[in-house]
Amino acid sequence: MSSLGMDWGQFWPPVWLSLRVAVCSSVLATVCGVLLTWKMSRVQFKGKVFVETVIMLPLVLPPTVVGFILLVLLGRKSWIGSLAEWLLSAPIIFSWGAAVIASFVVSFPLIFQTMKTGFASVDKQLVEAGRSLGASEWQVFRYILLPLSVPSVLTAFILGFARGLGEFGATLMIAGNIPGKTQTVPTAIYVAVDSGHMTMAWAWTVSMILVSFIMLLLTGRGQRTWE
Repeated sequence: MSSLGMDWGQFWPPVWLSLRVAVCSSVLATVCGVLLTWKMSRVQFKGKVFVETVIMLPLVLPPTVVGFILLVLLGRKSWIGSLAEWLLSAPIIFSWGAAVIASFVVSFPLIFQTMKTGFASVDKQLVEAGRSLGASEWQVFRYILLPLSVPSVLTAFILGFARGLGEFGATLMIAGNIPGKTQTVPTAIYVAVDSGHMTMAWAWTVSMILVSFIMLLLTGRGQRTWE
């Protein structure tokens, strides 16, 4: 125990887990968001508005509702959960992977909306010029859309990272709060405050503020570089 009355051995596990969960979920959500946005921007079909509304739904639903739905879908009594447990020899819920899934679901709408705006801002004359020169849709995406949307991709990643880093309700529902296994910083702060360990709660809070500040600062510098 340090002179500040804080056990640093208890401080680091939730921090490392939160960073690992946020990185994994935001990378996965950004890749899926870019590909899905590209696909959705190229096709028109009945019910497109409905599909986009479903994608955005986790953004407005209470996190506990999202967590409950995930718990029903991925629980050991569901066919998805049973199949995953058979393949992985372990249940999905109450694992760090469940925390990644929760963060992915709640951060994906932000990433999708950001990428949708970014793709829409690309000069359509450049896109049409590429197509007129014989470029395939994949080549248009790779050499025109994606390079010109880099600032939006960076912004989408940061928003997804920040949302995943701060996820609490859905994570608590399907991953629980197991110290050293599934306890992320948001759940650790809640427990620390509830048990009166304010020094530890402040330490975790400051660490998340610093991480978020650094990510936002890097994003701002990256955007200025690309401008």
